[in-house]
Amino acid sequence: MRAMHVVVCVKQIPDPATPGELDPTTKTLKREGKLILDESDAYGVEMALQLVDAAGGGEVTLVSMAPNSEVSGLRTALAMGAAKAILVSDDSLAGADALTTAKVLAAAIKRAEPDLVMAATESTDGYTGTVPEQIAELLGLPSVTFASHVEVRDGTLSVRRQTEAGYDEVECPLPALVSVTAGVVEPRYPSFKGIMAAKSKPVEELTVADLGLDAGQLDPRQEIVEVAPAEERKAGEIIHDEGDAHLKVVEYLEKLKVL
Repeated sequence: MRAMHVVVCVKQIPDPATPGELDPTTKTLKREGKLILDESDAYGVEMALQLVDAAGGGEVTLVSMAPNSEVSGLRTALAMGAAKAILVSDDSLAGADALTTAKVLAAAIKRAEPDLVMAATESTDGYTGTVPEQIAELLGLPSVTFASHVEVRDGTLSVRRQTEAGYDEVECPLPALVSVTAGVVEPRYPSFKGIMAAKSKPVEELTVADLGLDAGQLDPRQEIVEVAPAEERKAGEIIHDEGDAHLKVVEYLEKLKVL
């Protein structure tokens, strides 16, 4: 088996344990200060590391887009075992929509020339679920989604793809892009040795111009017009049992078309 080069798309997000704030002007989530590795992407990093080990050698490269030259989340993934990272940080990308993000990440991935690209199914702070497929289309790669098991044999990607009815067995040639579901593997905890080693691993920081992209042509089109508080949850219906409570419950469920 030959060595593999796997690129993993990772997103650095505000810590979900801290209440988020919206920018009063753009109405988008503030991304100031330290960002952390999106938990969804930890599965892709772990899967990539295992595939490289199974191949008998190679390396994992991280690709990320974040403001303010932020690398805290990348250092976590580097501590897990990734070899290096590419960070795209450019003020012109503030408020970037899914397609703009995909264009930027695709350009960065193209520079890395990987055998395989891995991503999470969706980020925990965005939930569009469209970026991996957009990247694949821009790079002209086959895309396999909702992967719950991934193997590479003789240059062929073999995936167990999760579906509502069970799973499909899918194969395609490399290079390819695969998005993995949560729980596909158990992400390792960075060791102390890994954390120390991560501090010296290379992180190449690029701008839009470095990628050969025109900031004017990217034109992020995301616009949040209004943000309103969620409607308060109304009190449920109380059924007093006078010997016929079960009938009232059945009637209620029939109204909801549950039965």
